[in-house]
Amino acid sequence: MKSEWIDVSIPLHNGMVNWPGDAPFHRLETLKIANGDPCNLSQFCSSAHIGTHMDAPRHFLADGHGMETMPIDAVIGPARVIAIQDPDLIRVKELEQHQLRPGERILFKTRNSEHHWKTNDFQEQFVHIPQETAIYLANLKVRTVGVDYLSVGGYETDSSETHQALLGAGIWLIEGLNLKHVDPGDYELVCLPLKLSGSDGAPARAVLRRLSTKLPSASL
Repeated sequence: MKSEWIDVSIPLHNGMVNWPGDAPFHRLETLKIANGDPCNLSQFCSSAHIGTHMDAPRHFLADGHGMETMPIDAVIGPARVIAIQDPDLIRVKELEQHQLRPGERILFKTRNSEHHWKTNDFQEQFVHIPQETAIYLANLKVRTVGVDYLSVGGYETDSSETHQALLGAGIWLIEGLNLKHVDPGDYELVCLPLKLSGSDGAPARAVLRRLSTKLPSASL
């Protein structure tokens, strides 16, 4: 039976794309039944910001809280997928027409989902949230923001500024989504990061299920 849930997570595997300078993902098979061991057993290491993951406030705020403090309702509940047409940036002008509301969980689908997950090579140019838009989202008091590449901010610009504006406003960030097979609209979101105490981030599994009715007005 086909599931109603759409997995929008990036599989973790050796050789996968990672942010330049971050520890890459590596899984090692330490025991193998084929070698006569009693079970198959793996160990892995990587940056906390690998594949589909979440940022905690501590990532860019010196006194920010760690990943274990994330409220569950930030990542479970109604969410809206918004298709971004601009090939370069998620701009305020394009968002204004969508009438974002306080408390909303917003996932941005850009050309990143169509093109950037096809390769394990890091793409320096990707659609991201510039500082101006981050401040706009912070002032709107949205609850959660998700993007479809490895960072809400850009590689060469708007990285620290965008993260600080969003995390400083108490917005929880999901990065590394693959929304290629997701149409714009209203969904139920479940995204659970690992509960890593004191961590600046954590890998996560994210899924969506289409809602049959339009989302009600959100509030904090």
